Amino acid sequence: MLTAIRSNPALLGSLSAVIAVVCFSVNDVVIKFLSGGYALHQVVLIRAIISLVFLLTVFRPLSGGWAALRTRKLGWHIARGACVVMANMTFFLGLAAMPLAEGVAIFFVSPLLITVFSVIFLREIVGPLRWSAIFVGLLGVLIVLRPGTAAFQWAALLPMLAAFGYAALHILTRHIGKTESALALAFYIQVVFIVVALAMGLMFGRGQFGNQSDPSLAFLFRAWVWPDPHDLWIFLVIGATSVTGGYFISVAYRISEAALVAPFEYAAMPLAVVWGLVVFGEWPDSVAMGGIALILGSGLFMIWRETLRGRTSLETPKRR
Repeated sequence: MLTAIRSNPALLGSLSAVIAVVCFSVNDVVIKFLSGGYALHQVVLIRAIISLVFLLTVFRPLSGGWAALRTRKLGWHIARGACVVMANMTFFLGLAAMPLAEGVAIFFVSPLLITVFSVIFLREIVGPLRWSAIFVGLLGVLIVLRPGTAAFQWAALLPMLAAFGYAALHILTRHIGKTESALALAFYIQVVFIVVALAMGLMFGRGQFGNQSDPSLAFLFRAWVWPDPHDLWIFLVIGATSVTGGYFISVAYRISEAALVAPFEYAAMPLAVVWGLVVFGEWPDSVAMGGIALILGSGLFMIWRETLRGRTSLETPKRR
């Protein structure tokens, strides 16, 4: 069975994307849980250090050793790191002020953007039916966002910014992923996280701007504190899930077409609803649920179209 999976890039890419989504989903809920007591840059720094240790001790031996970290494209790795730092920071700042499911739903304009970017920058072919699904998904995002109404909040724009960073990240992954290992792709992201988090800690870590009533701004400017010993296992969880998710999503986008992998990330939608209810007691209202249903439906439709396409040819692009 493992041989069959390895020999099928589409299947391996899809499974890798699902593993990554589960890891990222756990990461999201835990960081939202921590947002009331720690500064974002402190959480990110601790997570990145744990992730780096986990990456070098667990994934490095499985990926060819230290040689897998060699690169001649350091600039591209730094650019990817900048994209994912922007995506993470803005997304988690948004989650600090809004329900988990709605934040994830707004963020899920990113797979739609990935599909659009794959056409513009990677010359991948997307037919009219998938374009229709993209339109429906974007409509769902607008319904959840609800611009111009009393339900709209500025923090909802942060997951939108995260979506652009995330889409750019994966287009860059497709650009350099053919020559760079998944280990290198994950490693240099964690290095950029550490550098940025340390810089933010030096600027804001004393808490001189920490007196903020807005949850997002408080999460950004809160002073660093020594972690509670009872929270150490939580930091271990986010470190392990972050690097595992980063590794497997890099695998997915290295070996499979971006427009094929992206829809599988919609598995995070129902996970976010469950996490929000179980952990935070949140349940989206009927309007938000309608938007989430449109987003999820468009993603499932794209998956179905890719499945049909795979039965005929996974290698030859066709208009649909």
